[in-house]
Amino acid sequence: MARKAPPQSDGGFTSLELDARLIEMLTVLGYEEPTPIQREAIPPILAGSDVIGQAATGTGKTAAFALPILQRIVGFGDKRGKPTVLVLVPTRELATQVAEAMHKYGRPLGVNVLPIYGGQAYGPQLRALKQGVDIVVATPGRALDHIRRKTMPLAGIRIVVLDEADEMLDMGFADDIESVLSETPAERQTVLVSATLPPRISSIAERHLKDPVRIRIAGEQTGDGELPRIRQMAYIVHRSHKPAALGRILDVENPTSTIVFCRTRTEVDELSETLTSRGYRSEPLHGGMSQDQRTRVMKKLRAGAADLIVATDVAARGLDIPQLSHVINYDVPNAPESYVHRIGRVGRAGREGVAITLMAPREHRMLRDFERVTKQKIETARVPTVADLHAKRLELTRASIREALLSDNLDSYRPVVESLCDEFDLVEIALAAIKIAHTATGADGDDAEEIPAPAPDSSSDAVVRRGAPRDGGGGKKFGGKFSGKPRGPSAGAARLYVAAGRDAGVRPQDLVGAIAAEAGLKGRDVGAIEIADRFSLVEVPEADAEKVIKALRAGTIRGKKVAVRRDQREG
Repeated sequence: MARKAPPQSDGGFTSLELDARLIEMLTVLGYEEPTPIQREAIPPILAGSDVIGQAATGTGKTAAFALPILQRIVGFGDKRGKPTVLVLVPTRELATQVAEAMHKYGRPLGVNVLPIYGGQAYGPQLRALKQGVDIVVATPGRALDHIRRKTMPLAGIRIVVLDEADEMLDMGFADDIESVLSETPAERQTVLVSATLPPRISSIAERHLKDPVRIRIAGEQTGDGELPRIRQMAYIVHRSHKPAALGRILDVENPTSTIVFCRTRTEVDELSETLTSRGYRSEPLHGGMSQDQRTRVMKKLRAGAADLIVATDVAARGLDIPQLSHVINYDVPNAPESYVHRIGRVGRAGREGVAITLMAPREHRMLRDFERVTKQKIETARVPTVADLHAKRLELTRASIREALLSDNLDSYRPVVESLCDEFDLVEIALAAIKIAHTATGADGDDAEEIPAPAPDSSSDAVVRRGAPRDGGGGKKFGGKFSGKPRGPSAGAARLYVAAGRDAGVRPQDLVGAIAAEAGLKGRDVGAIEIADRFSLVEVPEADAEKVIKALRAGTIRGKKVAVRRDQREG
């Protein structure tokens, strides 16, 4: 039987008539006061009512349904052993997070929780279900799969939770949700929680919930035209300069934890590799990775072994990254709603955050749409200059020295200073010490280059078109377009991606020479060549494409092995 905590009038969790063991566990975990959604949702869920709860992500919705459900499970008594609660969530990551939270809260009650999602082997799931669990946290597809296999008994289900219902519908799970709900007992309690309640959610609620208690927690009140605690900025930069611009911005912003959004899996992998090569602790996350790979990434992030995730929108759904300080749109989102969803990951639960967008000149007009939906002016800024970077690094050095001065543990170095004072001025000694401290961090490296600012109406990057007449084998330069959505290859040609560009010293003649030497094509067979900082694009006859790829992979360009493949971006 549940043991209720003694009543108190402090308005804390004890006022919600929760089991004393849950209260004790919350105290151990550092919870002090219930959030608004918890205060409003816990009593009706405890009473067995159906509930529709609407509140922003990051406001404590998981605990709002988990705590009363855990207490209700204890009251079910002899029905323990087979699943009595089914929680449906949109993503693998959220399944893991919710299961971990419910296990953590319910540890003193002896409640067993099992996460089930695609990408896992069936064996461990089947063994756990056979041994007996109280709560199953599942993605809709995998839950339906077990139901059809008759490996997850539903006869004992007393409570169903639809967590992040709007995201599940956005990801195409509407039919799966309907199928799962139709398989659970009609006399059940249903709890639906969501950040938004579009018409499709309301339709599901009307069909499957009985006289639900409706709870809506309004967002943080702010003044007109102000998005809660999020500083929004946009940098206008050519696509070929985006990697360098991103690195410069990261150096100047010095974020605690960051998500960088890209549009495709290929871009995620390439950008993450580029950032890692530049010294950032970056990890990729996208739908093409195995579940083991995704799990390792999240473990690194939680352990502090990574502080930057490069992700696609779908892969990032359901992620709750502790202390996330920055969201960076490396690729501009396709719709204003996607922009709002991305940047809403910072500024949660009262924390401040920064949202940064890198935009090609032709994308500048989209700022108006983003400002309209956020009701906030988005500052347009120039990419930090080398001088800005140096100033920021000097400021970090100053802060480190100030911290050392406040530590009051410097006496062992006093003899060094006193001996130098006989020969040099004290200020000069301090300047020399600061120089050593500053350069020791590598802050004065000479690799920083200015990133050119594009003209407001320009969208062109460096392009080289092959054609007559030649200029030392380099081709003729044109002001063609080479932006986020490149033009397609010429008729009858295939466009190849070569993972080396200007930064590696690659010139058009290097590519032509390598193709001629390694693949046996003539120079005139090579079409348009486009060279960016980190990669190059080259057109070759479609009939010879595979031969050229194989030959270039086996050979070298400017003495180095490079990756070569068909360009996978849209034409």
